[in-house]
Amino acid sequence: MKRHEICPAAELGPGERKIVEIGKRSIGVFNVHGELYAVKNVCPHQGAELCKGTVGGTMLPADGPGEYNYAMDGQVLRCPWHFWEFDIKTGEMIFVPEPYRVKTYDVALEKPQLEHFDVGVEDNVVVVYL
Repeated sequence: MKRHEICPAAELGPGERKIVEIGKRSIGVFNVHGELYAVKNVCPHQGAELCKGTVGGTMLPADGPGEYNYAMDGQVLRCPWHFWEFDIKTGEMIFVPEPYRVKTYDVALEKPQLEHFDVGVEDNVVVVYL
């Protein structure tokens, strides 16, 4: 796997997303309550730009009539065309997990790699080795 830098962490706060092109792939990177996730920007239903959809929660089955079970706040991505719902963390469709799922990718938060040079002192002269 090749490493691709997306943006400084400060540019992607909780609840925010960034859509990027990596090669021929469009990928949405999401910050869900401080955790980072990446999702392919294509809805498996009819190819909509999935990552441009709304992000929120969803209603899950409740125990009885008149009861409501809102869950997964900030973790559900809705397709902008037909409102299919996907779990940002797993890529699975909320109510029909198979065969409809969206590709997910590993994301890491890393400290920037700083270029450094060896430095030494020779006969009271500072020397940089490149």
